[in-house]
Amino acid sequence: MKIHYLGTAAAEGIPAIFCACPICTKARAKGEKNNRTRTQIIIDETIIIDFPPDSLIHAQRHSINFLDCKAIFVTHSHQDHWYPDDLLFRKPPYSWGAENPLQIFGNRAVKEKLDLLALHKDTDLSLSIKMEYIHPFTTIEIGEYHVTPLLATHDNREQCYIYMIEKEERRFLYAHDTGQFPEITNQFIKGIYFDAISMDCTMGSSKDGKNHMGIVDNHELRKNLQRIGCLDNKTQIIISHFSHNGGLLHEELQDSVKKDGYIVAYDGMVIEC
Repeated sequence: MKIHYLGTAAAEGIPAIFCACPICTKARAKGEKNNRTRTQIIIDETIIIDFPPDSLIHAQRHSINFLDCKAIFVTHSHQDHWYPDDLLFRKPPYSWGAENPLQIFGNRAVKEKLDLLALHKDTDLSLSIKMEYIHPFTTIEIGEYHVTPLLATHDNREQCYIYMIEKEERRFLYAHDTGQFPEITNQFIKGIYFDAISMDCTMGSSKDGKNHMGIVDNHELRKNLQRIGCLDNKTQIIISHFSHNGGLLHEELQDSVKKDGYIVAYDGMVIEC
């Protein structure tokens, strides 16, 4: 699997739009990998995870036509992960060439947000979008891909998901916007080996573990996943979803985790799993 990190920031982006903190000030001056849009990935230009307000700039910046994608899997309904307004443009006169509705999968809150948007705009999206609520731990097949939503530890007002993506003999765990995994998720993945794991690192140098993670939490999660047989020293561990409140620039993040072998994601980064 080719995993393309289109955006790697938390809700406010880096540098944040209305911020003069030291991290944002330095990020504006340094640019390059310190400029981060809101988190989104695309796998083999086929499977998208999350649909933030920056999806348009991601498509433009990386020369991707989202019309070619088969499905979007949404982790939860927060705006930086689910901005359905742009989906209104997936039909004429804004869009031409769509042969089938785009499949979208998410929790009930994600579906309700889309339904309310369609109601408010008095528009029928059924010919351009097919939205389906998926139950946790129930695998969805999209061509050669098997995608399984697992429960995250995040907003207790909704079922927030992380995703296990499988293709042939390769397996990738996408674990953003979560603290330490709930026990039900640990039990489900026990003994399942992952070739690559992408971990939330919103808090950077700080610790959380309840809604997000920082580097210390990442260490704890790696130790737990190793204990239950999910990874070894060949597993690629990527950290992403950074906030300026984490207090570290890109190169500082790299220095902080160099000895641990983590890969620090940046906008545009591609890894092979």
